[in-house]
Amino acid sequence: MSTPTTTGPLTTQDAELLITAARRAAEAADVTVSVTVLDAGGHLLAFRRDDRAVLISGETSTRKAYTALQMNAPTADLVDLVKPDGPFHSLPTALDRPLLFIAGGLPVHRDGRLIGAIGVGGGTPEQDHGFAATALDTLA
Repeated sequence: MSTPTTTGPLTTQDAELLITAARRAAEAADVTVSVTVLDAGGHLLAFRRDDRAVLISGETSTRKAYTALQMNAPTADLVDLVKPDGPFHSLPTALDRPLLFIAGGLPVHRDGRLIGAIGVGGGTPEQDHGFAATALDTLA
């Protein structure tokens, strides 16, 4: 008889690894970013805003992470859904927190379970998405 696999939540150690990896990827591209990591309940586990980053990048990274967590999808995949007449056009005003539908937010999964999200803000949408994806590779 096999024992069921147990999965743990996203830990603060995991969150710090994600932030370090995303920042290193951004530094290698000479981009200054802010990185936010949330647990599965949407609670802040870790946050880092580089001194040279614009202040709004911190809010942006947090909203990207929140959006990825709530939708359980990369934020880059959601852009077309919020255009006028799209299925999510009015959704941002219906939730407690506004969503942000540009690339840079990714859900974090472990053993098929959603355990949190990472958001990166400060570069172009494509760069932020790449930095977040690079960070996720550290947990694989």
